[in-house]
Amino acid sequence: MTRILANDGVTTGCKEALENAGFEVSTENVPQEKLNGELLNYDVILVRSATTVRKETIDACPNLKLIGRGGVGMDNIDVEYAKGKGIEVINTPAASSASVGELVFAHLFGMARFLPNSNRDMPLEGDTRFKDLKKKFAKGTELRGKTLGIIGIGRIGQATANIALGIGMKVIATDPLIEDVTIEVSVNGHVVPVDIKTIAFNKVLKESDYITIHIPGGDKPVIGKKEFNLMKDGVGIVNCARGGVINEMALIGALESGKLAYAGLDVFENEPTPAMQVLMNDKISLSPHIGAATLEAQDRIGMELAQKIITFFKN
Repeated sequence: MTRILANDGVTTGCKEALENAGFEVSTENVPQEKLNGELLNYDVILVRSATTVRKETIDACPNLKLIGRGGVGMDNIDVEYAKGKGIEVINTPAASSASVGELVFAHLFGMARFLPNSNRDMPLEGDTRFKDLKKKFAKGTELRGKTLGIIGIGRIGQATANIALGIGMKVIATDPLIEDVTIEVSVNGHVVPVDIKTIAFNKVLKESDYITIHIPGGDKPVIGKKEFNLMKDGVGIVNCARGGVINEMALIGALESGKLAYAGLDVFENEPTPAMQVLMNDKISLSPHIGAATLEAQDRIGMELAQKIITFFKN
């Protein structure tokens, strides 16, 4: 019997689908330092973002036939090395796109109306300084009619663009691999196609009122002091992609100088211990890497993983 270790957990639906197909599934969490030894008892490992599968693990577990990542990015897996060893590597690139796009707008709407700070101040002072707080948070802005710049117009970027277009924003985008996309915006059951042709990276930086990033992490930040200086004054920026895509110290500097009005971060350079300068800055809207963490996305991720595993072993 093929044995699967879902080290970061899977949905009930995924587990049931795999077990009904004849697989044995364990959802016991094995600590990273003990993983190599424990994996000798399994044919498949499924991870999210907590567990890493590096060369050492791959070399220590010659029985591994498949590594699965519930989510999009696979920077916690040495993918090419695994494939070179004949191990199948799968992920679920489409399942969480809508959830991440909605979180981007949760940050954007919240920041535009000062909700993170308002929600902190109201319980403390709402009964004694109501009029003062009303005045403090009375200079919000509307997103409708503004320009959203999307850096990376893949699946998640497109899901984000769909929401932006739906609320009346203008969308511009840059992507080194994509020249144009058609976003199908659903309005009361009617589909309205909107064509977007990508433009130069610097042009997006210069023309956007808000910027959201949807690219994989790399060796160095994509947004730093130089890039912030190209932006309009008072821009809002959101990163629900990967920690390290934005230089956080440059971000703090841009917020303190007023170049940026605010930022929304779901991912951080030093997860799971983000820098205190980031956590304590009242111009940053914060969430703890929950972009794909909706019930609907988890169900889609689980079922997509199950189907890919079943198909792989059937073939």
